[in-house]
Amino acid sequence: MSDTTFESLVFRVNPLVTGCPYPTIVQALQDSARRTFERTLAWRVQLPLFNLDPGVHEYFFNAPADTQVHAVLKTFVNDCALEALSLDRAFELYPKWADFYSNVSTSTLWGSTNTSGYNVNEYNEVEFNNSPAITLPDAALDNTGQPRSICQLDPQKYVILPAPDDARTYAVRMFAALKPKRDATSVPTHFMEELEDAIVHGALQYLYIIKDSPWFDTGLATFHARQYSYMTAERRARANLSAARSNFRAKAQPFS
Repeated sequence: MSDTTFESLVFRVNPLVTGCPYPTIVQALQDSARRTFERTLAWRVQLPLFNLDPGVHEYFFNAPADTQVHAVLKTFVNDCALEALSLDRAFELYPKWADFYSNVSTSTLWGSTNTSGYNVNEYNEVEFNNSPAITLPDAALDNTGQPRSICQLDPQKYVILPAPDDARTYAVRMFAALKPKRDATSVPTHFMEELEDAIVHGALQYLYIIKDSPWFDTGLATFHARQYSYMTAERRARANLSAARSNFRAKAQPFS
Protein backbone atom coordinates (compact mmCIF):
# COMPACT_ATOMS: atom_id res chain seq x y z
CA MET A 1 0.00 0.00 0.00
CA SER A 2 1.54 3.29 -1.11
CA ASP A 3 1.47 6.50 0.95
CA THR A 4 1.18 10.16 -0.02
CA THR A 5 3.17 12.68 2.00
CA PHE A 6 1.79 16.01 3.16
CA GLU A 7 4.80 17.70 1.61
CA SER A 8 3.61 16.54 -1.82
CA LEU A 9 0.55 18.82 -1.45
CA VAL A 10 2.54 21.99 -0.75
CA PHE A 11 2.46 22.95 -4.44
CA ARG A 12 -1.34 23.34 -4.24
CA VAL A 13 -1.15 25.73 -1.29
CA ASN A 14 2.06 27.69 -1.80
CA PRO A 15 0.93 29.91 -4.74
CA LEU A 16 -2.14 31.04 -2.77
CA VAL A 17 -0.22 32.20 0.34
CA THR A 18 2.78 33.96 -1.15
CA GLY A 19 5.59 34.29 1.35
CA CYS A 20 4.34 31.59 3.71
CA PRO A 21 7.23 29.44 5.03
CA TYR A 22 7.40 25.89 3.74
CA PRO A 23 7.27 24.26 7.22
CA THR A 24 4.17 26.31 8.09
CA ILE A 25 2.33 25.01 5.04
CA VAL A 26 3.29 21.40 5.80
CA GLN A 27 2.11 21.80 9.41
CA ALA A 28 -1.19 23.29 8.23
CA LEU A 29 -1.72 20.32 5.90
CA GLN A 30 -0.92 17.86 8.70
CA ASP A 31 -3.39 19.54 11.07
CA SER A 32 -6.05 19.75 8.38
CA ALA A 33 -5.66 16.06 7.53
CA ARG A 34 -6.08 15.10 11.17
CA ARG A 35 -9.27 17.20 11.47
CA THR A 36 -10.59 15.84 8.17
CA PHE A 37 -10.24 12.21 9.20
CA GLU A 38 -11.86 13.04 12.54
CA ARG A 39 -14.87 14.61 10.84
CA THR A 40 -15.37 12.15 7.99
CA LEU A 41 -14.43 8.84 9.71
CA ALA A 42 -13.29 7.84 6.23
CA TRP A 43 -10.18 5.88 7.30
CA ARG A 44 -11.93 2.69 8.33
CA VAL A 45 -10.04 -0.51 9.06
CA GLN A 46 -10.37 -3.84 10.81
CA LEU A 47 -7.78 -4.02 13.58
CA PRO A 48 -5.80 -7.27 13.96
CA LEU A 49 -7.78 -10.12 15.51
CA PHE A 50 -6.83 -11.20 19.03
CA ASN A 51 -8.09 -13.21 22.01
CA LEU A 52 -9.06 -11.76 25.39
CA ASP A 53 -7.21 -12.79 28.55
CA PRO A 54 -9.34 -14.19 31.41
CA GLY A 55 -9.89 -11.62 34.14
CA VAL A 56 -8.36 -8.76 32.13
CA HIS A 57 -10.75 -5.98 31.10
CA GLU A 58 -8.43 -3.19 29.89
CA TYR A 59 -6.67 -3.28 26.50
CA PHE A 60 -4.69 -0.99 24.21
CA PHE A 61 -5.75 -0.34 20.63
CA ASN A 62 -3.50 -2.17 18.17
CA ALA A 63 -3.57 0.65 15.60
CA PRO A 64 -1.15 0.87 12.64
CA ALA A 65 2.02 2.92 13.05
CA ASP A 66 1.60 6.72 13.02
CA THR A 67 -2.16 6.47 13.57
CA GLN A 68 -4.65 6.72 16.42
CA VAL A 69 -8.11 5.23 16.82
CA HIS A 70 -10.57 8.12 16.65
CA ALA A 71 -13.77 6.08 16.87
CA VAL A 72 -14.70 2.44 17.43
CA LEU A 73 -17.27 1.59 14.78
CA LYS A 74 -18.18 -1.96 15.81
CA THR A 75 -16.74 -4.67 18.01
CA PHE A 76 -17.58 -8.36 17.96
CA VAL A 77 -16.62 -11.05 20.46
CA ASN A 78 -17.08 -14.54 19.05
CA ASP A 79 -19.19 -12.92 16.28
CA CYS A 80 -21.58 -11.33 18.81
CA ALA A 81 -21.76 -7.52 18.68
CA LEU A 82 -20.82 -5.63 21.85
CA GLU A 83 -22.84 -2.68 23.13
CA ALA A 84 -20.90 0.61 23.16
CA LEU A 85 -21.21 2.31 26.57
CA SER A 86 -20.42 5.80 27.78
CA LEU A 87 -18.11 5.97 30.79
CA ASP A 88 -20.98 6.97 33.09
CA ARG A 89 -23.09 4.05 31.88
CA ALA A 90 -20.17 1.66 32.37
CA PHE A 91 -19.80 2.80 35.98
CA GLU A 92 -23.53 2.33 36.50
CA LEU A 93 -23.70 -1.21 35.10
CA TYR A 94 -20.29 -2.46 36.27
CA PRO A 95 -19.26 -0.50 39.40
CA LYS A 96 -16.29 -2.81 40.06
CA TRP A 97 -14.95 -2.93 36.52
CA ALA A 98 -11.69 -1.14 37.42
CA ASP A 99 -10.61 -4.00 39.74
CA PHE A 100 -8.07 -6.17 37.95
CA TYR A 101 -8.63 -9.85 38.70
CA SER A 102 -11.52 -8.96 41.06
CA ASN A 103 -9.09 -7.07 43.31
CA VAL A 104 -7.38 -10.26 44.50
CA SER A 105 -4.03 -9.62 46.21
CA THR A 106 -0.84 -10.24 44.23
CA SER A 107 0.36 -12.99 46.58
CA THR A 108 -2.91 -14.89 46.17
CA LEU A 109 -3.10 -14.21 42.45
CA TRP A 110 0.28 -15.74 41.61
CA GLY A 111 0.41 -18.25 44.44
CA SER A 112 -0.77 -21.12 42.22
CA THR A 113 1.63 -20.37 39.37
CA ASN A 114 4.91 -22.27 39.15
CA THR A 115 7.99 -20.12 39.71
CA SER A 116 10.40 -19.43 36.86
CA GLY A 117 14.18 -19.70 36.80
CA TYR A 118 14.76 -16.06 37.70
CA ASN A 119 17.48 -15.68 40.39
CA VAL A 120 18.18 -19.42 40.37
CA ASN A 121 21.91 -20.19 40.59
CA GLU A 122 21.83 -23.15 38.22
CA TYR A 123 21.30 -22.24 34.54
CA ASN A 124 18.59 -24.30 32.87
CA GLU A 125 18.02 -23.55 29.18
CA VAL A 126 14.57 -25.18 29.05
CA GLU A 127 13.36 -23.28 32.09
CA PHE A 128 14.51 -19.91 30.77
CA ASN A 129 13.02 -20.46 27.32
CA ASN A 130 9.57 -21.55 28.52
CA SER A 131 7.35 -19.26 30.57
CA PRO A 132 5.34 -21.01 33.29
CA ALA A 133 1.62 -21.50 32.66
CA ILE A 134 -0.43 -19.01 34.67
CA THR A 135 -2.96 -20.58 37.01
CA LEU A 136 -5.54 -18.09 38.30
CA PRO A 137 -7.40 -18.74 41.57
CA ASP A 138 -11.20 -18.91 41.36
CA ALA A 139 -11.53 -15.69 43.36
CA ALA A 140 -9.73 -13.75 40.60
CA LEU A 141 -12.60 -14.49 38.23
CA ASP A 142 -15.50 -13.72 40.59
CA ASN A 143 -16.66 -10.63 38.68
CA THR A 144 -16.07 -12.02 35.20
CA GLY A 145 -18.43 -13.38 32.60
CA GLN A 146 -19.22 -13.37 28.90
CA PRO A 147 -18.22 -9.93 27.51
CA ARG A 148 -21.22 -7.83 26.47
CA SER A 149 -20.01 -4.22 26.28
CA ILE A 150 -17.11 -1.99 25.31
CA CYS A 151 -16.18 1.46 26.62
CA GLN A 152 -13.39 3.67 25.29
CA LEU A 153 -11.30 5.22 28.08
CA ASP A 154 -8.94 7.42 26.06
CA PRO A 155 -7.36 7.51 22.56
CA GLN A 156 -5.13 4.54 23.46
CA LYS A 157 -7.25 2.26 25.69
CA TYR A 158 -10.67 0.68 26.07
CA VAL A 159 -12.35 -1.77 28.45
CA ILE A 160 -14.33 -4.92 27.76
CA LEU A 161 -17.17 -5.50 30.25
CA PRO A 162 -17.62 -7.65 32.12
CA ALA A 163 -14.04 -8.90 32.22
CA PRO A 164 -13.86 -12.22 30.33
CA ASP A 165 -14.11 -15.48 32.24
CA ASP A 166 -12.12 -18.63 31.45
CA ALA A 167 -15.10 -20.70 30.29
CA ARG A 168 -14.10 -20.35 26.64
CA THR A 169 -11.83 -18.46 24.27
CA TYR A 170 -13.14 -15.00 23.38
CA ALA A 171 -11.95 -13.76 19.98
CA VAL A 172 -12.24 -10.03 19.27
CA ARG A 173 -12.95 -8.51 15.87
CA MET A 174 -12.87 -4.69 15.92
CA PHE A 175 -13.62 -2.13 13.23
CA ALA A 176 -12.36 1.42 13.85
CA ALA A 177 -11.92 4.82 12.22
CA LEU A 178 -8.34 6.07 12.29
CA LYS A 179 -6.65 9.45 12.10
CA PRO A 180 -2.96 10.29 11.61
CA LYS A 181 -0.89 11.21 14.62
CA ARG A 182 0.24 14.83 14.89
CA ASP A 183 3.75 13.95 13.78
CA ALA A 184 2.68 11.68 10.92
CA THR A 185 4.16 12.63 7.56
CA SER A 186 1.83 10.73 5.22
CA VAL A 187 -1.41 8.81 4.83
CA PRO A 188 -2.38 5.96 2.48
CA THR A 189 -2.70 7.21 -1.09
CA HIS A 190 -6.24 5.94 -1.69
CA PHE A 191 -7.50 7.97 1.29
CA MET A 192 -5.55 11.05 0.23
CA GLU A 193 -7.00 10.88 -3.28
CA GLU A 194 -10.50 10.90 -1.76
CA LEU A 195 -9.89 13.73 0.73
CA GLU A 196 -7.12 15.83 -0.84
CA ASP A 197 -9.35 18.75 -1.84
CA ALA A 198 -10.92 18.97 1.61
CA ILE A 199 -7.50 18.83 3.28
CA VAL A 200 -6.19 21.66 1.09
CA HIS A 201 -9.24 23.85 1.83
CA GLY A 202 -8.82 23.16 5.55
CA ALA A 203 -5.15 24.16 5.45
CA LEU A 204 -5.91 27.40 3.55
CA GLN A 205 -8.71 28.23 5.98
CA TYR A 206 -6.19 28.19 8.82
CA LEU A 207 -3.36 29.97 6.98
CA TYR A 208 -5.55 32.90 5.90
CA ILE A 209 -6.40 33.77 9.51
CA ILE A 210 -2.80 34.06 10.73
CA LYS A 211 -2.73 37.65 11.98
CA ASP A 212 -0.06 40.10 10.75
CA SER A 213 0.98 37.77 7.91
CA PRO A 214 1.28 39.12 4.35
CA TRP A 215 -1.38 36.63 3.17
CA PHE A 216 -3.93 37.37 5.95
CA ASP A 217 -7.40 37.51 4.37
CA THR A 218 -10.62 36.87 6.32
CA GLY A 219 -12.69 36.81 3.14
CA LEU A 220 -10.67 33.97 1.64
CA ALA A 221 -10.59 32.23 5.02
CA THR A 222 -14.40 32.27 5.08
CA PHE A 223 -14.58 30.93 1.51
CA HIS A 224 -12.24 28.01 2.21
CA ALA A 225 -14.00 27.31 5.53
CA ARG A 226 -17.29 26.90 3.67
CA GLN A 227 -15.70 24.67 1.06
CA TYR A 228 -14.06 22.59 3.77
CA SER A 229 -17.30 22.22 5.73
CA TYR A 230 -19.23 21.18 2.62
CA MET A 231 -16.63 18.66 1.47
CA THR A 232 -16.15 17.01 4.84
CA ALA A 233 -19.92 16.64 5.30
CA GLU A 234 -20.24 15.17 1.82
CA ARG A 235 -17.34 12.75 2.37
CA ARG A 236 -18.80 11.69 5.73
CA ALA A 237 -22.15 10.95 4.08
CA ARG A 238 -20.42 9.07 1.26
CA ALA A 239 -18.41 6.99 3.72
CA ASN A 240 -21.58 6.07 5.61
CA LEU A 241 -23.45 5.11 2.45
CA SER A 242 -20.41 3.46 0.82
CA ALA A 243 -20.12 2.40 -2.81
CA ALA A 244 -22.77 -0.31 -2.30
CA ARG A 245 -25.73 2.00 -2.82
CA SER A 246 -29.09 0.91 -1.48
CA ASN A 247 -32.53 2.40 -1.19
CA PHE A 248 -33.57 4.22 1.97
CA ARG A 249 -36.71 2.98 3.67
CA ALA A 250 -38.95 4.77 6.15
CA LYS A 251 -41.37 2.97 8.43
CA ALA A 252 -44.27 4.73 10.13
CA GLN A 253 -44.40 4.27 13.89
CA PRO A 254 -47.80 3.26 15.34
CA PHE A 255 -49.49 5.55 17.83
CA SER A 256 -49.46 4.23 21.37
